[in-house]
Amino acid sequence: MHDVMEGYYENVIDSVGDGVIVLDNSGAVTFVNPAAEEICGVSRRQAKGKRFSSIFSGSDLLLEMVEKTMATGMSVSDHENVVMRRGGRVVPVSASTSPLQMSDGERGGTIVVLRDLTKVRELEAAVRHADRLSSLGTLAAGLAHEIKNPLGGIKGAAQLLEMELPESHEMREYTRVVLKEVQRVNSIVEQLLALASPGKLKLDKVNLHQVLGDIILLQKHDTDCRGITVHQFFDPSIPPIVADESLITQLFLNLIRNAIEAIGEGGTLKVTSRIVYDYSMSQRGEGRARLLAVDVADNGPGIAEENLEQLFMPFFTTKPTGTGLGLAICQKIVSEHRGMINVDSHAGRGTVFTVSLPLLQ
Repeated sequence: MHDVMEGYYENVIDSVGDGVIVLDNSGAVTFVNPAAEEICGVSRRQAKGKRFSSIFSGSDLLLEMVEKTMATGMSVSDHENVVMRRGGRVVPVSASTSPLQMSDGERGGTIVVLRDLTKVRELEAAVRHADRLSSLGTLAAGLAHEIKNPLGGIKGAAQLLEMELPESHEMREYTRVVLKEVQRVNSIVEQLLALASPGKLKLDKVNLHQVLGDIILLQKHDTDCRGITVHQFFDPSIPPIVADESLITQLFLNLIRNAIEAIGEGGTLKVTSRIVYDYSMSQRGEGRARLLAVDVADNGPGIAEENLEQLFMPFFTTKPTGTGLGLAICQKIVSEHRGMINVDSHAGRGTVFTVSLPLLQ
């Protein structure tokens, strides 16, 4: 019966989403659950029997926490400063160390509990970004309205002047330039208003694969001219999503066009849909959710690391003729659908934009 209960409790700990590592009184590892293996990048077989300090020699703060618990019997927590290094990547974690109390009252070792904060940090960053966009949006809306009035006056005057000039008059070339530039400024103002205006979603069931397929088909001329190979990997089990079809089309059209421009000649564009279980924000707070993820990947030159943080900020662009509003509008559309947009890019190795949306049925 004892063995049965021991196996039962071990299964319980194995099923916990947080990482759990148990040490004996000498600091040697006696148990590692699957979540801890994933967070730390170390297998149970590798860790068992080895000293905790040798396995986690690069995590000084975590070692200090373990040493303090072993020395004093106190529980120690840190939810801000502990990081794990996994495969060349730094992973923020919430850590706590507690004494393992045996049934006879003696201390049997130390329990280390770890929680991967990567998604939590991404959610916090998204909220901060949304706050900044909200402030910028208020300013942009006022600015856009102020610009539209004189812009209308300039356009009207240029049209009147054009009507007064004979068709062959050399000055008509200047009026055409004025009207063209007015239209360009007006387009920027309209994008600003779209960024600043509150969302009014027209929700319906949307076949996302059809939307993506239509966009790729419409871009076929550009991809063929550039010699770009397009791969589509769509999960057929994904049902229609509840979304605003026109906005979702605008979102993915922008991302796919950006990818085509980034690739240049003879590269590869890959569009993938998949179902993931991840963290999402809801009225009840943070929790697990079933999400639809769409990756738009290119093998272009990638994005410089110093540009990644500013990528979704209004007016930030690396294109000679870009407005810097396209990705800001993409993020707004995703946010209005209660999703997230992330970018993974390395200079010289291409870029992947991932859009995650709630999968509501």
